[in-house]
Amino acid sequence: MEQPTIEQALLEQVRALTPSQQQEVLDFAAFLRQKLPQPTPKVRTPGLHPDAFVMNDDFDEPLPDSFWLGEDA
Repeated sequence: MEQPTIEQALLEQVRALTPSQQQEVLDFAAFLRQKLPQPTPKVRTPGLHPDAFVMNDDFDEPLPDSFWLGEDA
């Protein structure tokens, strides 16, 4: 016979509880999730890769009509 997973065993136990006890289990599970370590956001460091990309001199120029209309230039 196959061993039930923790999730299956937990669900079986919770189903046997009264609704108020189930609420207590739910509240406790929410409490445990709050205790999990929150991932720290990665801090960006400017200047790590100088010259990694180069912006063309015409970057701010308007795009030609062929770009917008889908015509071959």
